[in-house]
This record gives sequence, C-alpha cells and structure tokens, in this order.
Amino acid sequence: MKWWRWAFALLPIAAGLVVASLVTQVPTIPNPIIYFRVDIGTMSLLVGLGLSILAAIVLVVWERTRWRYEQRTNGVRTQAAEERRRFLQRLDHELKNPLTAIRAGLANLGSDPVSSDRQEALTSVEAQVMRLSRLTSDLRKLAELEARPLERVSVDIAELLQEAVTLAREQPQAAARRLTLILPQAPWPVPDVLGDWDLLFLASYNLLDNALKFTRPGDMVEVRAFEDGTFVVIEVADTGPGIPEDDVSRVWEELYRGQGARGIPGSGLGLALVRAIVERHGGQVKLRSRVEQGTVVTIRLPVK
Repeated sequence: MKWWRWAFALLPIAAGLVVASLVTQVPTIPNPIIYFRVDIGTMSLLVGLGLSILAAIVLVVWERTRWRYEQRTNGVRTQAAEERRRFLQRLDHELKNPLTAIRAGLANLGSDPVSSDRQEALTSVEAQVMRLSRLTSDLRKLAELEARPLERVSVDIAELLQEAVTLAREQPQAAARRLTLILPQAPWPVPDVLGDWDLLFLASYNLLDNALKFTRPGDMVEVRAFEDGTFVVIEVADTGPGIPEDDVSRVWEELYRGQGARGIPGSGLGLALVRAIVERHGGQVKLRSRVEQGTVVTIRLPVK
C-alpha cells in the first residue's frame, strides 16, 4: 500500500493530538468536562451501528484482498497456459522435419533387399518413428485446442456418433470385436448440442479408438447416447480387461500410460484431448472401470 494512504489514515488521530495539546497546554483555551447521559436502548443501538460499520469495513477489505489474489492467480494461470501452448507448438515444429527425414530414409532402406534381422530392426525403428509422429500430431492438436476459438453450431449427436462408429469399424481390430451403437428413437431422439462438430467428433472417435485398442478379440464395445435433463450423455463402454484402480485417477494426465498400455501403440494424449474438448464445451467427462469386467467413459454435454 502507498505511504500516503497510511498518512491519510493517520490524519484523524493527528488532528486529535493537536487539539488535545492545545486545550491542555494553553491556559486561555477552556477545557471543560463534558458528561454524556444515554439510556440503554440508545447505547445498544449505537454499539450495534458501530459493530456493523466495523464488520462492513472488514468485509470490504477481505473482498478487495480476495479479488486481488484471484487477479494475480488468473494472470499466472493465463501466462502459464500461454507458455505451455507456445512450448507445444515449438516442440511440434522442431520434431516435424527430422521425423519426416527419418521416415523418408527408412522408406528408401526398406526398398533394398536386406536380411531378416535387419528388416526386423528397420520395422522396429519405423514403429517408433510412427509413434513419435502420432505424438507430435496430438501435441499440435492439444496446443491448437487451447488457443482456437470454438465454432458454435447445432451438432446432431446421433449423426456424429454414427459417423464415428462407421469410421471405427474400418479399423482392423474392429473385425474381432462386437461394436454396437444404441440411440433412442422413442418418444424422441437425442437432442442436439451447441458446439464444434470437428472437435466433438475427435473426442468421440478417440474414445472408440481407445476401446478397440485396449479390448481383446471377442469383447464388446457399446456406444450409447441418451438425454438426461439438460444434458446429452454419451457413453462408450467395453467388456475389456479394465483399468487398475491406481491408474483410473491418472488416465486423464497428458502422456500418462498405465500398466495395461504397455506394448499398445499410442501417444498418451487421447484422453487428455477428450477431457480438454469436453470441458471447453461446458461439459463433464468421467471414467468407471472394473478389472476383468470392463470400462465405461461418460461424456455429459449441455443440451442446445
């Protein structure tokens, strides 16, 4: 606080000291004794008024302090988010060109006749390069998601899920799984939501892709959508191996890969993207899982 504010606050007591000094030190200035007489009712009213004024001052000071704290905190968060976004963009830019060159070199090497051991090594290197390519692609999506403005249009959830399921069925893993889509028709279909069609499609497809990757041949993957009050609920459920309890609370972390993800291709950013997309649409996303029984991921989006 500025020094002059403290000086202003001390003016009343300074004036009181000056007057007290004058009336006590100068003989010509009278200093009579004044008596106050007040009844209990009036005194109670005055005390209550004083306490109310004091409480109001405390509340004003507390609100002002809290507002300043929130402003500083929001500024720090905004700056941290901007720095993180710039870092992701730089990382994507720096990795893109080397990865493209490596993939081109591997393609040229693969065209020449090589021994089985060398071919196996080339295949392993190519798989890791593809993994890095997917990682940079997802990092770019995450960085763009935090900065790009959302398109607000009417999104037909039923149509969106039908397209996502159709695309998922083209994956090789889908042939060995039972993939079904359940959409209510009576008494009315699933209502529309207001949002960005491309981003909501990406979130739905990421959940489907995860379900297909982490389930076993013969397992069931079920996509459901229904209306729940002022929300549209989308569920992607499977009968896969499930997620251990220690991993359930961490699956939304960026780049986190649990025990069951070892040996399965992925960047570790799929669920982080899903959560970021849903939260930017004012929705919520949750995950429930039981080991050896399956997993359910639930998205709740506000109805248009």
